[in-house]
Amino acid sequence: MEATKPSQKDTIVAIATPPGDSGLAVLRLSGNQAFQLVDQCFTPVGKNARRPSESTSHTIHYGLIQDNDRVLDEVMVSVFEPPRTFTREPVVEISTHGGSLPAKMVLDHLLCLGARLAEPGEFTLRAFLNGRIDLTQAEAVADIIHARTEKAAHVAQEQLKGSLSLQVRNVRDDLMQMLAHLEAHIDFPDEDISPDTNRQLLTRLKDGKKTMQALLRTAKEGQLLRHGLRLAIIGKPNAGKSSLLNRLLDKERAIVSPQPGTTRDTIEATANIRGIPVVIIDTAGLRHTDDTIEKEGVERSKQTAAEADLVIHLIDSSQPIEKDEMEWADDTHSRKILIALNKMDLPRHRSVSTTKTALKVSCVSGEGIETLKDAILEAVWSGATPTESHEVMINSRHEDALLRCMESMLEVQEGLQVERELELIAMDLRLALSALGEVVGETTTENLLDTIFSQFCLGK
Repeated sequence: MEATKPSQKDTIVAIATPPGDSGLAVLRLSGNQAFQLVDQCFTPVGKNARRPSESTSHTIHYGLIQDNDRVLDEVMVSVFEPPRTFTREPVVEISTHGGSLPAKMVLDHLLCLGARLAEPGEFTLRAFLNGRIDLTQAEAVADIIHARTEKAAHVAQEQLKGSLSLQVRNVRDDLMQMLAHLEAHIDFPDEDISPDTNRQLLTRLKDGKKTMQALLRTAKEGQLLRHGLRLAIIGKPNAGKSSLLNRLLDKERAIVSPQPGTTRDTIEATANIRGIPVVIIDTAGLRHTDDTIEKEGVERSKQTAAEADLVIHLIDSSQPIEKDEMEWADDTHSRKILIALNKMDLPRHRSVSTTKTALKVSCVSGEGIETLKDAILEAVWSGATPTESHEVMINSRHEDALLRCMESMLEVQEGLQVERELELIAMDLRLALSALGEVVGETTTENLLDTIFSQFCLGK
């Protein structure tokens, strides 16, 4: 039997805070019956405390959640009347004692009273469907939750404010006016488009393309901020790879020992490097060996380096460089590799190259570590540095839609230049408008919404 799709008319409830022991937990209800449901189980305590249906919007009330005469928990109830709520529906938030049991007991009772357990992201979905936010802002909510650096959080906050939506809607408005102009000429074919009008349309189109190009240039940086960078550290045993990992993390994550071959498998940890979340992978030392376990570690190191976005090849500057050491670096097939000379606090061996491309560091003293971080950023960040203000960084969904929009806009431009039939130009304009509508959610599908909101947590 086919599952029944949840109704948007239901009053939904979910625990909005993470599981586990804490000072408090919060349950959120949204829907037309939210006030009435809580009325049935909330007993206000104190002269000014009220049940939700009797309360002024945006007020908090102290009392007890009860199942008949049995007290489930002592709570604070916050009441929000539409339209000034997250979902533009009646919303109640119940703060219980922390820990899994008190919130679960209250949740189970509300479900018995008629509420439905919310689907992942359903509160944000309702905010979108009720017109409080558009699709880019809904995605920004998820970006804020999953942000791993302050920069990522800042960009998500700007998108939540509507920075991306504003730029997309401005271009869409211009294209809509162009379409209206063309359709007027289609309806009245005796009136040709004058050369001046044609130039104006091309100028408006050119401005829109500039905006699209500027947004598309942020795609790579947006992916880095949202998903992070995979950085592999390779080199001979005892080159200082684990020490470099610890330096970049600013904590002792890997065991450091003067004995070669301490690391026999990959070790992963995430660091914030110049505003980018970087997954750093410390690998086993590269060398020829007959030890079965160590040989497997060497193969894993090579595989990790081949799959990384960026590789740091760390060389011990106090020891002679062997021929096969540089060959191993060439075998990584990584698109980008940085050469770093470590142990600069020790006397340098005469065989070590002093080329400008090699970064000089000391994991003991910290010399050159900040320069290395700058080099990591420069190697992967094509635009302005993350320390500069960015209002918008698009994701892969936006990129796909904007690329299709650009393709259609180029067809419109060519059509105007060669005086193609107006019906064909108008068709390309509609395709461009449809692609832009996908970005903000004005043209979308149920499958797309399911894909986006299924990535949210319960209670959001």
